[in-house]
Formats: sequence, structure tokens, C-alpha cells
Amino acid sequence: MKEEVQKAIELIRPGLQADGGDVELVDVTSDGVVKVKLTGACQGCPMSQMTLKMGIEKVIKSKVPDIKEVVSV
Repeated sequence: MKEEVQKAIELIRPGLQADGGDVELVDVTSDGVVKVKLTGACQGCPMSQMTLKMGIEKVIKSKVPDIKEVVSV
């Protein structure tokens, strides 16, 4: 499952990098929680929670249906 999540993140990454940010996969738990770290411009951005939930989580869930949630660590 971790490989599928990483592939989904690779689809999202160019958009984040275009705005000076990035996302790193930290872990995928056995209960379907993806832990990511937002870096660069995303790290302090007031819109980062929206990016996380409405962008990153949405894409990952669409590509890997077993994922329940994406959280920032």
C-alpha cells in the first residue's frame, strides 16, 4: 500500500513544487492513515490544511481506496 501512496504523491508533487512547497511521505499505518510532512512554502502556509485535505488526501484516496485519512506530522 505504501508504494501506491507514493505514486499518488508523485502526481501531486509538481503542483506543490510550482508554488515553492513539497510533501514527503512519512508513513502509512496498517489502519489506513497516511502520515505526510509538508515542506518548503507549504510548511508555514495558512492554506496548508486545505491543501492537505482537499488536495493531497483527495488524490491519495482516489488512487488508494483503502486509505482512511491523511495527516500532517
